[in-house]
Amino acid sequence: MLKMEYTSEVAAQSPSPKSSNSSSSPPPPPPLPSTSVVISPCAACKILRRRCADKCVLAPYFPPTEPTKFTIAHRVFGASNIIKFLQELPESQRADAVSSMVYEASARIRDPVYGCTGAICQLQKQVNELQAQLAKAQAEVVNMQLQQANLVALLCMEVAQSPQQNPHQPINDFLSNSPQSYHSNPSFLDDNNLGSSWEPLWT
Repeated sequence: MLKMEYTSEVAAQSPSPKSSNSSSSPPPPPPLPSTSVVISPCAACKILRRRCADKCVLAPYFPPTEPTKFTIAHRVFGASNIIKFLQELPESQRADAVSSMVYEASARIRDPVYGCTGAICQLQKQVNELQAQLAKAQAEVVNMQLQQANLVALLCMEVAQSPQQNPHQPINDFLSNSPQSYHSNPSFLDDNNLGSSWEPLWT
């Protein structure tokens, strides 16, 4: 009985290890708030109302910001056919395949009878019309070039056939003809004629 009382007194007097540790060490930092990353499901899984897995085949090609893209393709082909088709292709060709399916589905919705074939025929018709216009313009350019060449050749022929005229020839003709006119009419500078011509001025 005395032994039990002694041990209880010793235990009361000796400091507990927890209290000593708490007085010497700083208080622990407050726990950080738990940050849970919310991953938005892809547009396909969101429309189909199912859980989007980590390795979802449709997630890289139907992001959550483009729900119309999957809606159009799903309306024509169906989700199961799209998934099956993508799984059969290598990853390098899946993006082009999705773009083709979306384009074909959009064309099928616009034109249920012909689909993308009608769009291709319309574009081919426009290409043929533009090619015909281009050929017509090229023919007109060739025709104008031929007309210009013929005109230049005609001008060259006229210049070659016309006699070469000396630019000083009219002056020489005038000088050569002046003495003849003087000799043919010598009385032009006669004194009597000069006097008769000036006589009315003095009277």
